[in-house]
Amino acid sequence: MKTSSTSLSRRSFLGGVGAALAAPYIIPASALGADGTTAANSRINIGVVGTGGQASGLTENAIKHKNTRIIALCDVDSNRLKEAKKLVDQYYENEDCASYSDYRELLAREDIDAVIVATPDHWHAMVCVEAARRGKDIYCEKPLTWSLGEGQVVVKTVQENKRVFQTGSMQRSAPNFKQACELVRNGYLGKIKHILVALPNGGHAMWVDEFPAPPPELNWEFYVGPAEWTPFHPKRYHWDWRWWLSFGGGQMMDWIGHHGDIAHMAMDWDNTGPAEVEGVLWTPTKERNNLYNGPESYLFNCKYNNGTTMTVASAAQMPDEFKACGEMGTMFFGEDGKWLYVDRGELKASDEKLLKIRSRDMEFKFRRQHNHMTDFLDCIESREECIAPVNAGHRSASIGHLGKIACTLGCSFKWDPEKEQFIDNPALNGMLMRKYRADWSLEA
Repeated sequence: MKTSSTSLSRRSFLGGVGAALAAPYIIPASALGADGTTAANSRINIGVVGTGGQASGLTENAIKHKNTRIIALCDVDSNRLKEAKKLVDQYYENEDCASYSDYRELLAREDIDAVIVATPDHWHAMVCVEAARRGKDIYCEKPLTWSLGEGQVVVKTVQENKRVFQTGSMQRSAPNFKQACELVRNGYLGKIKHILVALPNGGHAMWVDEFPAPPPELNWEFYVGPAEWTPFHPKRYHWDWRWWLSFGGGQMMDWIGHHGDIAHMAMDWDNTGPAEVEGVLWTPTKERNNLYNGPESYLFNCKYNNGTTMTVASAAQMPDEFKACGEMGTMFFGEDGKWLYVDRGELKASDEKLLKIRSRDMEFKFRRQHNHMTDFLDCIESREECIAPVNAGHRSASIGHLGKIACTLGCSFKWDPEKEQFIDNPALNGMLMRKYRADWSLEA
């Protein structure tokens, strides 16, 4: 029996979880046995790599399921690691959760069944590949990888090792996004001619006169890891790493795995990508700035092999017909003037009748599960494919990777979405994989 103090600590721990994460479904007691089948009456032991920002919400969600156990945490910031361990230990009313500063030590544990990867983007590939090789199922935040070439390696390794994988593109589990995608997939708009994908405006800007030494609790050498060397500054890590292009990809890469991903989900493009890409705009911040290099605004156009075109841009660059619906999101244009717009909490259409079509009346429909973490945990038990599998995460991130190359070079190119290679300018293939620093390497 749980005491009242236990209930109180749980309420305190879960107090920051939003309504969307509340009351998840409870999965059956199971985990993979040695023979690859599910073993009844066992639990899913989880390790968490990266304990800041986004990891907090993911951990809070996962820990609520009766048949999971968070048994290990990893972070290169010892202060954040201590805070995360304290919360987990309070929840379980013990001090059993292990702490690591090196993700490889966590992944070497044979008793860990699955990992949550919530590091900065430049670490996703390294951790996911090692986890897959170690036989762990993986929940990894979006974008899947820092570069397109890394994504290819992650997909290959995950599929070869038959791992369950969930990309953190959690909009795929939201009811209104599923409804929008089902309407498109079932042909209610006719052939989709054009798609608009609006992502957030802006990059951060800051001028600093000096770069101090890292604090003692932070292993900055390990934080930089495989990325090119970057001087430490307290405004260049934790949340703000995403504005420095060695670690992240600014607003474009931070959000392409949301609204760009919904375009792919609706069009059934989880195993393909654009055939042509045109870079149009990549504007740096206008303020005095030596700390960040993410773009203030951006725009690129894509064309897919079925003839559908897509424009991806910062919100301010969207045409008036999009702005009349909202600031960000995904907008589909079909035949006979039909259109559909979807964003978080919003779904609009050229004809209100479209929004009254019931899912049960559609030929194609997604699973009704609306909790992204629960979908992952359910699939660990069933060995089914998650709503945002590894190939989907890679292909949606690839939109941004290709757009970044086209925009920064100010060029257009043809792309083979099957071979994932440049067609008309093979020299660009050298840009698909970054050169890793020091002794770090990523091998397929």
